[in-house]
Amino acid sequence: MIQHFHRIFVLGVLAVAMAIGGAVVSSAAEWGPPDSGQWAPVELAQVELGRSSAVEWGLPDSDELAPVELARLELAQAKPKAAAENDVNDPLEAVNRGIFEFNEFFLQWVLGPISGVYKDFVPDPVRRSIGNILHLVASPIILANDLLQGEWERAWITTQRTVVNATVGVAGVFDVAETFGLPRHTEDFGQTLAVWGVGEGFYLVIPFFGPSNPRDGIGKLVDGYAHPLTRWAANTDREEITYSLFAATAIHEYSEIQDELDQIRKTSIDYYAAIRSMFRQKRAAEIRNGAEVDLPPIPDLGFDIDFDEIDKSTAGADGKPTARPGELSAN
Repeated sequence: MIQHFHRIFVLGVLAVAMAIGGAVVSSAAEWGPPDSGQWAPVELAQVELGRSSAVEWGLPDSDELAPVELARLELAQAKPKAAAENDVNDPLEAVNRGIFEFNEFFLQWVLGPISGVYKDFVPDPVRRSIGNILHLVASPIILANDLLQGEWERAWITTQRTVVNATVGVAGVFDVAETFGLPRHTEDFGQTLAVWGVGEGFYLVIPFFGPSNPRDGIGKLVDGYAHPLTRWAANTDREEITYSLFAATAIHEYSEIQDELDQIRKTSIDYYAAIRSMFRQKRAAEIRNGAEVDLPPIPDLGFDIDFDEIDKSTAGADGKPTARPGELSAN
């Protein structure tokens, strides 16, 4: 019963959020202001009207008004470019910010303290082994998405890693495959949908899960439902295994990035906007399988964070932290 209620609740939250988002987007398209590219002619007409009015009513001549009018015209022409650069596709921003604040409360007062105790009292070697085991458990989903994306080489690496770490690595306690030149990587169904051409849609913050979008939200549901361990637990009335695995993953992975997120909170003018921007850039890089893209270095908020990049992402040219103007979860 608890299992079915949990699934229905999650599906309901996503369905309602997607429905609201679709309604908002369609309403904006139907009733919203004209396209930004249409503003320039209007501003130009206003400039011309201003000039004629100045002459008619004895106001300062057009030469005296030219600097102000030119500035207005340049501002109008810059609007389309600015709009394109700041296209965050967040029609549910008010709702998202509310859910974001709820998630922040949960992270700061529930998951954060638990992860802090875990990090402080569990030795590093043991935590590394736990991370290795959790990655081994996720291998079936990674392999399935490698195959669905046609990434045969990466699928072969995942297969080798699974066999080596499950045997020589003592059920994943040791990442022996890494020493054999088989690097770790992750894949999920959200990335698979993106490879198939499905767009990300609007930005969406999911309770407890954090930054996402309709495509990745559906991907999370598919990955969670299709995992062999989840299926086995559900079919044998051992749902506590699924919940325990989810809790262990959340505690371990959040402990790995807790300090870095705290640093971003302190250096961001708008933490919500910073997380939104960094999440979208991170997902774009993940979909390209780590291929180099024209993006600033950002921490990996998929709970497999790149610690070498965190200082770069929060520091300026002189190496000191800088605030991010108005411009991050878990997989």
